[in-house]
Amino acid sequence: MGMAEADHSASAPRRWAKPSLRARLWAKVPSPRWFRWLIYALYEQRLRARLANGPMPRHIGVVLDGNRRFAQLSEQTLAGGYRLGTKKVDELLRWCDDLQIRDVTIWTLSLDNLSRPSEELDDLIQVVQEGLPHLRDMQKQLVRPRSIVAVGRREVLPPALLRSVEEVERETADNGPFRLHIALGYGGREEIVDAVKGLLQAEAQRGGTLAEVAAQLTPQSISQHLYLSSVPAPDLIIRTSGEIRLSGFMLWGSAYSEYYFCDALWPSFRRIDLLRAIRSYQLRKRRFGQ
Repeated sequence: MGMAEADHSASAPRRWAKPSLRARLWAKVPSPRWFRWLIYALYEQRLRARLANGPMPRHIGVVLDGNRRFAQLSEQTLAGGYRLGTKKVDELLRWCDDLQIRDVTIWTLSLDNLSRPSEELDDLIQVVQEGLPHLRDMQKQLVRPRSIVAVGRREVLPPALLRSVEEVERETADNGPFRLHIALGYGGREEIVDAVKGLLQAEAQRGGTLAEVAAQLTPQSISQHLYLSSVPAPDLIIRTSGEIRLSGFMLWGSAYSEYYFCDALWPSFRRIDLLRAIRSYQLRKRRFGQ
């Protein structure tokens, strides 16, 4: 499952981000696999302990980028790359459960994705549809099971996928205050357009004129009609694959979010990468525009 390279054509050549000097030097260390695993485990444990006393983000947004490139580099089918991305979502939710992060939003299918060639789009939609029941069932394995909510333009989704979405939402609705938001058929500019439309429609039902709406228009009044209007804005947004842009992800809600761009392609994203992102978040002084 994964939103990947939304604003590039499928045929455009892609370049994987160059590994850091530390990563290249580490790769040359002649050591057994178990030794490397031990070093990473000790570093991860130390990092986790350091984060315990710092502010933890309440809401994390993740752009799941790099599934196609991972499939190409590992000589797998596109569907295989997407399925590995789905498994990584499982791991992300387990890590966030351990860290008690209340809200997680993942960008899985963008509006731009829907313009891909049919053979590729069919694979992506099939994997997303397969992944939804799995995400529903794996909530039973978490200490803090999440309710699952889809955000985006539902009318553009294939009927079978939409039925799966509605079923998973209905069956996880009572899971509690921890939530997983899945952006499907989502675009950041379209979210703002839909929010303004919702505001105008609500005012029209109350009998307000266009002049009255314009006179009373505020950022807060638009925010009340966003897809996640009842959820706190994301504190931290992570994008994988080395791309340093948002591609429209949560344009309005991310106004004061902290950003973290990770070189790892989404299927190779590790717990230590998440911990590093949170460490970076904790080291920043948030001013919220002041």
